[in-house]
Amino acid sequence: MRQPLATLSASLALSGLLAFAAIAEPNRVRFPDSETIDGLIHYSTVTRGDVTEYMYTSREALDALQASKELPDGTQVILQDWREGRVYRLFVMEKGEGFGTDYDERSRTDDWQFQWYWPDGTINLDENTERCRSCHMSRQDRHYMYTYSDARQFGQ
Repeated sequence: MRQPLATLSASLALSGLLAFAAIAEPNRVRFPDSETIDGLIHYSTVTRGDVTEYMYTSREALDALQASKELPDGTQVILQDWREGRVYRLFVMEKGEGFGTDYDERSRTDDWQFQWYWPDGTINLDENTERCRSCHMSRQDRHYMYTYSDARQFGQ
């Protein structure tokens, strides 16, 4: 199952990208560098029509979820969107201390923030991350994750 991630990791290494770009709204989500990517675990695959979404996070995050503990700051959950045999885009949700204070209470997802990226690490400005927050708010009891159950059951 490491093939899609390996392909992305290789392209990142070649491009030498570490993207920390300015964006349209306040956001602290970091594009995962190749070292981070290499350390992630593929824990679920979701197919929606012609789109295949590979879900990744860290061993530390999976262990916390499986032990019913809080996810640590710095956790990233990455959706790698594959279309026509290649990575089309990435959705990254990241938890960080104080991230929630960047938004008013009505649109806050605890300390999670969300960002869409193109495979080269640039921010996908065609996406509306406010919409991401509003949708993920419905998953508050599941650490704001739609693949919470998959992560909890991974490897068991």
